[in-house]
Amino acid sequence: MEKEKGYIKIDTVSIYFEFLNKSLISEKPLLVFLHEGLGSIAQWKDFPTLLCEKTKCPGFLYDREGYGRSSKLRSTNDWNYLHIQAQKALPEIFKQLKIEQYKKILIGHSDGGSIAIIHAGSFPEKIIGVITEASHQFIEDISVKGIRDTVKLFEEGKLKDWLKKYHGEKTDSMFHGWADTWTREGFQNWNIEEYLKKINVPILAIQGKDDQYGSFAQLESIKKYSPKADIHHIPACGHTPHLQCKEVIIQLMYDFIIKLF
Repeated sequence: MEKEKGYIKIDTVSIYFEFLNKSLISEKPLLVFLHEGLGSIAQWKDFPTLLCEKTKCPGFLYDREGYGRSSKLRSTNDWNYLHIQAQKALPEIFKQLKIEQYKKILIGHSDGGSIAIIHAGSFPEKIIGVITEASHQFIEDISVKGIRDTVKLFEEGKLKDWLKKYHGEKTDSMFHGWADTWTREGFQNWNIEEYLKKINVPILAIQGKDDQYGSFAQLESIKKYSPKADIHHIPACGHTPHLQCKEVIIQLMYDFIIKLF
């Protein structure tokens, strides 16, 4: 598959990106993959390639500030860090890469799913579809417990060692930028359901039944505020459906995507 790699600068931050089949960008919708709170391009594994091959669509991936091959976080995340990524960073990335004019389908996992919702609700012009996996629209007790359990695993060392393969010297700042924000006092009031009301394109929402960070209430929220949303609660699946139930998820996304063009 045709692949283009590179860096762009946003202020003082270097952002690493990859395109898949960029030559198709004027013919088919661009699939924009938005990684999770501890994720990166590399942690998607081969899923983006497989989905782009099946749909015959171009793909775009990038490492957010503080992740993967991009620059280290410049400061501690504030409560609105996902809003900053969705409303400031992502539009600037599209602008610098001269792809803002193309039709896009956002595919966001976990934090990336929340970013997709905020962005699509804020800039609906060129978004023709939204796919979320394990996104959060609000904070639940299970979310906080899941993150605190993950902090323990990180402190024990094995999770930290695994994350270092993808984030290197940025691992500590990346991890605490995520975990400390979601567990800080007052963050329990965080909520992005208002953006769901502003999305007027089809939504496919996916969540594993065994997701340790969120309950079925997250899918119910999407359905409540976006009645036309197609929701799927995947059995025997945790927080990472695209890896844990790859074939099922590829087919679900394919069926959704091909109806949009």
